Amino acid sequence: MPTRNKIYFASDFHLGAVSYQSSREREARIVRWLDLVGDDAAEIYLVGDIFDFWFEYSTVVPKGYIRFLGKLAQLADAGVKLYLFKGNHDMWMFDYFEKELNATIVANELTFERNGKKFYLHHGDGLGPGDVKYKFLKKFFRSSFCQWLFARLHPSLGVGIANRWSRHSRIEGGRTEHLRTHEQEWLVTHSEEVLKTNHYDYLIYGHRHLPLDITLSTGSRYINLGEWVYYKTYAVFDGEHLELKYFEKVEETVKSL
Repeated sequence: MPTRNKIYFASDFHLGAVSYQSSREREARIVRWLDLVGDDAAEIYLVGDIFDFWFEYSTVVPKGYIRFLGKLAQLADAGVKLYLFKGNHDMWMFDYFEKELNATIVANELTFERNGKKFYLHHGDGLGPGDVKYKFLKKFFRSSFCQWLFARLHPSLGVGIANRWSRHSRIEGGRTEHLRTHEQEWLVTHSEEVLKTNHYDYLIYGHRHLPLDITLSTGSRYINLGEWVYYKTYAVFDGEHLELKYFEKVEETVKSL
């Protein structure tokens, strides 16, 4: 039986986008990936925007994704520890996955140490300079009042509104992300600020939709996990080294600075 000694990281599955058919194909690919990593995974971190929209009513959750959720349940039952981050698309996770999967739900950043290596994880939304409008909206959407208000809507209406909103997202619009300079990569700026007060070997994010492996001024590495609509990238830590990899797509190379 394989030893469970690796840690896996992935982000931005955006299940539910861009269409039903493409989402189902992506879900099947993610399940194949989970089948692959499930043999030796001790922990799996899904760093936000797992779903293109998610809201937990008291007795209702969005339909679909049954193969993905079933695979997570199988992994949890096998002893794999799951961590699910709230992203900007699925920030309305509450306790459903805690109860069903014994998963840890992470609202903001998470820090930990494994084998002498220190990790800093965050979905990445609302960090760094600028984007004042979104930072305000994030506070409002995460407020208990906004959640209470949305919960008053019938699920058919609430999910319908959310799905129409999601059509304006970067993923739905097919917008291509491009590598920017250090000064323009806002998660690089945020990481350098974090490192002024604490040392981390790896600072890992999603949200950016571009797989990146950037060495920072301290020698620490900023890793962006990319997304699964176009890139299908993930990271793995084997106890000594962390590597950013492609799944079922070998012709690409990870962008780095």
